[in-house]
Amino acid sequence: MSDMSMKKTPIAELDPNIRNKNFQEVCLGYTEAEAMKEASRCLRCKNKPCVSGCPVGVKIPEFMKKVSEGDFAAAYEIISLDNSLPAICGRVCPQEHQCEGKCIRGIKGESVAIGRLERFVADWNMQNNKSQIIKPEPNGKKVAVIGAGPSGLAAAGDLAKMGYAVTVFEAFHTAGGVLQYGIPEFRLPKNIVNKEVENLEKLGVEILTDMVIGKVLTIDDIYEMGYEAVFIGTGAGLPQFMGIKGEDSVGVYSANEFLTRINLMKAYLEEYDTPVHKAKSIAVVGGGNVAMDAARCAKRLGAEHVYIVYRRSLDEMPARNEEIHHAVEEGIELLLLTNPTEVLSDERGYVKGLSCVKMQLGDPDESGRRRPTAVENSEFTLEVDSVIMALGTSPNPLIRSTTKGLETNKKGCFVVDENLMTTKQGVFAGGDAVTGAATVILAMGAGKKAAKSIDEYLKSK
Repeated sequence: MSDMSMKKTPIAELDPNIRNKNFQEVCLGYTEAEAMKEASRCLRCKNKPCVSGCPVGVKIPEFMKKVSEGDFAAAYEIISLDNSLPAICGRVCPQEHQCEGKCIRGIKGESVAIGRLERFVADWNMQNNKSQIIKPEPNGKKVAVIGAGPSGLAAAGDLAKMGYAVTVFEAFHTAGGVLQYGIPEFRLPKNIVNKEVENLEKLGVEILTDMVIGKVLTIDDIYEMGYEAVFIGTGAGLPQFMGIKGEDSVGVYSANEFLTRINLMKAYLEEYDTPVHKAKSIAVVGGGNVAMDAARCAKRLGAEHVYIVYRRSLDEMPARNEEIHHAVEEGIELLLLTNPTEVLSDERGYVKGLSCVKMQLGDPDESGRRRPTAVENSEFTLEVDSVIMALGTSPNPLIRSTTKGLETNKKGCFVVDENLMTTKQGVFAGGDAVTGAATVILAMGAGKKAAKSIDEYLKSK
């Protein structure tokens, strides 16, 4: 019988005043008893609205039932049929807008904690090593995947399960993409990412690092090596700036660079000599999850004051509710309805402040959010010695510029058909390289769809 508790089973977290000084994981996860209790809140709806909200179609009621019975191994087997990276998705997916947002229990109370339970099951499986990975029989065909981020890893995993010999070409020195360089250790421990990648390698996926496609090899070179199809999952790593005066001052970072130095290059560890500007007062411009990550990292590096500068109100802020909540708990200050107009610098060129103007919300724009406009005579200066721009990203143009026949739109994203094939025969693309910056799970969903399309394409040949 279902547990009709109106609220989610609480989950343990590190104390905010302790965790904002270290990079340990904030959320400590459920115990077995807590997981079973929370899973028993699921109503096992026949029409499964939660599944319709999952971009990769995890069989949620089925795995919930197994968790409620204490059969965690069976729960993992069910999840892994559709999700090749469950320990990651359980931590970073915006469940409140996806599976949990469709949960019937959320109508009169809180939805079932689907994300927390997915994380629990994946972690339990890693700790108990109950899952046996069986390498499938090869079908004699080779497929190349460019980019070892969420979409590339998802595509590679599904193609390997179908018997394809899959090689992933990764530009960085380690696999994971944004999971490695963009999401901080306190949200997504890198040992979790590495274990998920190891599982794909056990399936037979070959991962080649330090392979910048467009420089080391071109897509045409890859075809000459015997690969019969290519999937581009290179993400959107080219940062955007405001174009205001003073953005070239010393101490201005893109969030991408700041987070890469910290996460991938381990600037937060004393044994690494990665340089990063450790300021006393920092302004992070933007309101998404990347802005929250950058702000929380800055606080952990010792900044006394960290401001999130966002031109709309809290209601329009695109970051996950959980990330905003954690940031505020940790002492991050929100400057809402505020927009920068100039980065101020001293005679040496170092940041000394950020000129801002207060904003007010007017009619909705094309995104459906109310358009911000400046309030007259509301200018003020925020005294900071570093500014981090977290304004979104776009795809790197390197592959586009070195491959004939690959069309992109005005934002630099690859143009694809309903099967995710690009304008170049046999070349598919998905994730942020097609949509622009989005979520990990949406990128994974695109990778899974592309794998199916590649399989159908090669079989038709």
